[in-house]
Amino acid sequence: MLKQKLAPKNKISQTLRSWLPILQANIEDLKENLDKFAEENPFLNVKESIQTQSNGKNYYDSFYKSGANSELIEAKGISQKSVYELLNEQIIPPLFPTTKSQEIANKIIECLSNEGYFEYDEKILENLGIEEVERVRQRFKFLEPVGVGAKDYKEAFLFALENLELDGELYDFCKMLILDFENIQEYTKEELYKQAIGVIKKFSIPPFLDYFEDSKEIVPDLFIYRENDEIKVRINDEYYPEISFETDGLNHEFLSHYMKEAKNLVDALSMRKATLYKIGLMIVEHQYEFFLGKEIKPMKLKDIADDLERNASTISRAISNKYLSCERGLIALKDFFAFALDEEGETSNASVKDFILNLIKNENPNKPLSDSKILDLIKAEFKVDLGRRTIAKYRGQLKIASSSDRKKLYELEGKSKQN
Repeated sequence: MLKQKLAPKNKISQTLRSWLPILQANIEDLKENLDKFAEENPFLNVKESIQTQSNGKNYYDSFYKSGANSELIEAKGISQKSVYELLNEQIIPPLFPTTKSQEIANKIIECLSNEGYFEYDEKILENLGIEEVERVRQRFKFLEPVGVGAKDYKEAFLFALENLELDGELYDFCKMLILDFENIQEYTKEELYKQAIGVIKKFSIPPFLDYFEDSKEIVPDLFIYRENDEIKVRINDEYYPEISFETDGLNHEFLSHYMKEAKNLVDALSMRKATLYKIGLMIVEHQYEFFLGKEIKPMKLKDIADDLERNASTISRAISNKYLSCERGLIALKDFFAFALDEEGETSNASVKDFILNLIKNENPNKPLSDSKILDLIKAEFKVDLGRRTIAKYRGQLKIASSSDRKKLYELEGKSKQN
């Protein structure tokens, strides 16, 4: 009797054990996750999709041309995201307010090594003075990835250090360790040693450490497209691996166990597709106007979890490292879950961040906006009550320096004060 009660519970937990890792994996790593199950099942075979192997990027193009009308031909189903694209996106005001500073910054990017360090190239930097190149290069300390544009690992650590808010004593000790890094063991008995090492270990140096594969393909799980004045959702199932069960004519009783495992795996893959498809439908329902060119509206994980009768943690797993492709580009699913800042649920933190970016872009270089002034403008525009600490937090997330630091950066340009 006890065994009969326990059996269904064990079955459910086994299903979840199979399903959750498959749900959580991004589509590029899906085959690798399935291979782990295949290692334990000698009759299970996992193959890459035939379309993926033979056509690669082309089948994405053909999807858009045949299934999404001409509007989406420009929006590729597969995209490249490299560290160089990330850097180019950051070569904008206020850090680089003039055409000249932007040109120099782009030439500095051309001089970066495979590790992200600056290596002076006379040919690339010809007709430019060393001082003006250096003046612009120093602003790279405010870019992502942290440390990019530094001349060596020590300067990269110093760039990273300047992006932290540390008390003076700890900052000075960290700086001393970095400058004397080859003799770091001599400082192990110092009172601040462990704390300083904890700080330094957080830095990802060399700067391009996480970008050594600088052309990593990002494959969307979902396509959102317009067809006959309707917004439609399509799961990217062509990219899914193919699962087969090959017994070579064997018909032993013990095969039933392996066959059951294989069926559970196929079911788990189907559950992944179904869950992501439903999430896609819910995103379109909640964010319909976004796909028509407007802003993302506030949307909570709990709302979509309740509608799908799943736990919020399950939905969080489902959207982690997942992307959709639409007319407006390749977008992470998590970007659609911006929380509301007002009681009516009309204003999202994403909208406020965009507003801050626009303010800074158009501010007077002679008198940069303080956090208090930014707060006043946000209150007037959105009728929401935020705190100065929230503004400072948003600035940090947007990689925007304080008003005093921005003023120094503007002053570096001289004539740039007139913009």
